[in-house]
Amino acid sequence: MENNKKHQTVNPKELFNPTPYGFAHSISVDSPFQMCFISGQSGGVGENHNLADDFTTQVQNALENMRIVLQSHSMTFDDIVKITLLIVDHTPEKLEIWANEAKKVWNNKSLPTSTLIPVTQLALPGMLFEIDAIAVKY
Repeated sequence: MENNKKHQTVNPKELFNPTPYGFAHSISVDSPFQMCFISGQSGGVGENHNLADDFTTQVQNALENMRIVLQSHSMTFDDIVKITLLIVDHTPEKLEIWANEAKKVWNNKSLPTSTLIPVTQLALPGMLFEIDAIAVKY
């Protein structure tokens, strides 16, 4: 963790090192409350960012990566107030897969606001899904 008087950058060791690519996994801002801005998390697993071939597995892995980042800030999915979803070649079936996986982590309570952006490709070949988030803890 890097410490800065205005914010704290956190790159969990369980995830790949994003610094060579010009970004951080997350930044936390302390005020009267803690705010955390989380970079897009893909379905890549571990330091080598291994991607499964199927959309469902990538969504599940991206949510696990999000959980890892949240945990590094002592936060949970319930602290997330805003998400942005990027889906390659978006379809109603992919939206249904996303909705089913989201219901598992949020249990239909404390649902965040959301924007879904269909895209033709993401940063790396094989990436099918990406989610970023803003979390607030009082």
